[in-house]
Amino acid sequence: MSEPVVDAQALGLNLYRRGKVRDVYDLGDKLLIVSTDRLSAFDVVLPDRIPLKGKVLTQLSAWWFEQTRDVMPNHLLSMEVPEAFAGRAMIVRKAQRLDIEAVVRGYLCGTGWSAYQKGEYATPEYGVPSGIPFCGQLPKPIFTPTTKADTGHDLPMTFEEVAEQLGADVAAQVRDASLKIYEFAAERCQRAGIILADTKFEFGLVDGKVILIDELLTPDSSRYWPADRYTVGENQESYDKQYIRDYLETTGWDKTPPAPALPAEVIARTTERYVECYKRVTGEDFPYSA
Repeated sequence: MSEPVVDAQALGLNLYRRGKVRDVYDLGDKLLIVSTDRLSAFDVVLPDRIPLKGKVLTQLSAWWFEQTRDVMPNHLLSMEVPEAFAGRAMIVRKAQRLDIEAVVRGYLCGTGWSAYQKGEYATPEYGVPSGIPFCGQLPKPIFTPTTKADTGHDLPMTFEEVAEQLGADVAAQVRDASLKIYEFAAERCQRAGIILADTKFEFGLVDGKVILIDELLTPDSSRYWPADRYTVGENQESYDKQYIRDYLETTGWDKTPPAPALPAEVIARTTERYVECYKRVTGEDFPYSA
């Protein structure tokens, strides 16, 4: 089923924030987070919706929130939401957002590969050796935080900069939790025949305590690769929106709005990849259909 048009005002909901792919409504001391079928690539929202995408993001986040609850508390309170948002929304605690992106990399690709080529990971903070190939595995996962930009591109931060912004204790909690959750999830994915190449987390404060917020280990926030098709040194087949990025690179688009329309085949194949990611990671059938 395609994403419904919802009259939030008729439901008595007040819009709290609208992001590139999420609509957030204020419920007083709680929030209703709705994952839409919008898709952003190269920081531009595309004109086409990707059927089931919002439901995959919500359901997979909820699954991971439950799996990692003993590693780090999170903001999820309930999946009981208005029928109009069924499957694609969750009710969460309000938190004071920590304005960094907590990125963890286990493999060198994307902006991580670019940074590595520039020697940025050769510093004592990371200590990554030379000679690792494109999409190669790092000796151990590294924490590579960035700024949290509401518009434009996120910028790399050192841990010292994170500590200056958040305070040393909170910064250490964010770093340590990020690495621990990544390692937990990567091991779980390995058993499912998937490589978790990298991911990003978001954190917030509730009553002074650090918790996980936003989405968790989704195809939008993570790079998932099928292990049986992994080939070091090459671009990887993936379950994330890289498929869309690769298509857009062939169109001649200059990556400024407006983005070009997507062919029906590309939209359908992207939906298949999102759903397949859920099924492979969780080992369960996806409970919704397009």
